[in-house]
Amino acid sequence: MTSPHGPDASRPRDHGDAEPAAPAGNGAAGAAPGLRAAGWALAALGAATLAIVAFTTPWRALPEQAPPVAPDPARDFTAGQLARSAAFDAVVGPPAYLSLGLTLAAAGVLVATPLGARLLGGLRGPWWSRVLLGVLGVTVAVELLRWPLGMWQETHLRSFGLSTQDWPAWAVDRIMGIGIRTGLTAVMVLAVVALARRVRRWWLPAALGAFALTVTASFAYPVLVEPVFNDFRPMAAGQLRDDLLATAARDGVPVDDVLVADASRRTTALNAYVSGFGATRRIVVYDTLLRAPADEVELVVAHELGHAESGDVLYGTLVGGLGAACGACLLYLAASSGAVRRRSGVPSLADPRAAGLIMGLVSLATVLSGPVQNLVSRQVEARADVHALDLTRDPAVFVAMQQRLAISNISDLSPDLVEYVLYASHPSIPERIALARSWAAVNGLPEP
Repeated sequence: MTSPHGPDASRPRDHGDAEPAAPAGNGAAGAAPGLRAAGWALAALGAATLAIVAFTTPWRALPEQAPPVAPDPARDFTAGQLARSAAFDAVVGPPAYLSLGLTLAAAGVLVATPLGARLLGGLRGPWWSRVLLGVLGVTVAVELLRWPLGMWQETHLRSFGLSTQDWPAWAVDRIMGIGIRTGLTAVMVLAVVALARRVRRWWLPAALGAFALTVTASFAYPVLVEPVFNDFRPMAAGQLRDDLLATAARDGVPVDDVLVADASRRTTALNAYVSGFGATRRIVVYDTLLRAPADEVELVVAHELGHAESGDVLYGTLVGGLGAACGACLLYLAASSGAVRRRSGVPSLADPRAAGLIMGLVSLATVLSGPVQNLVSRQVEARADVHALDLTRDPAVFVAMQQRLAISNISDLSPDLVEYVLYASHPSIPERIALARSWAAVNGLPEP
């Protein structure tokens, strides 16, 4: 959820590039059949996506006989820790909400007003260069507005001891992140406009391309993008490494090595994760996590092994690819709407001025789909927690680790409903502790 986004008869023509006579799907003869086909494809892809999500998401992490345990932050955290969590949430919430509001406002301007088309209509050059300049221009404008909000939030991260970066390092990281996102966005927008200029029913190759790009990006991310932001080294030989590899072997998950990321150069937060699949699958541990007791580190890695054992990255990539294909069909239908064309001032996505409209529509779709993604993610994370408990059979260590994570990362211990729906990709810490207590009860172990 980062950067988003009347016909001008006098705009300059491309140098040597004739405009398509009947833009993709907007010609009178082909519009209705094209819309019907895209609509059926959207329905089929949407049904397939929903079916995969419905049947692969672990809607119940524990057995039905597990007794319910109510989350209770006051049971596991002191009044001071609860107050610190609430104070931190109070200061980092406003810039986050303002950033989200800015995203929606920018997307609304690009979709519902002709301002974006008028500004991009002033660009000169071949159509493809105008598309790329349009993507760059929209991104720069939005990110310049968002920059002070990022600085505001970073100031609070420092005041609470979570950030260890200086301003130049922070700026470099932020610019690199913007650059990577902008590059991917430019590829996507350029491909859509190019297809719209060449193919009447461009939604079909666009859907196939969106699916392929999502799968490729998921496979390549660990080896191409992650090293841009962190240096990785194999975990040093020793008892901890041996124990982690032994845990993976006992779990039946092939792991050749465990990597350590130099996260301490930017944060004091504790974390570990699994990313990629196949040859690029890796378990990464923050170097900050190595300060925790060995049994707690092992439990965190057991959680990550749960993701690998369940194929969460692979299923997530499949669902993401199908969602991207749905998005291509939806983009075709939305761009074919007379209301969208009139309001945005973009007669067709074959027009280079459509770059802003495409970015705005994609940004809106990303924000709107976020709560559903978070809902599924929370269930998947709960299953990984249960996997870690099944593997280690030590709920007391699990609870101790969750307490350490909450205090070190200053987790929100009592998130309100809006925050929970919009931002929570994991269950809250009190929910995870309650799950461990329920697991202990159903397994006949003392409640931690």
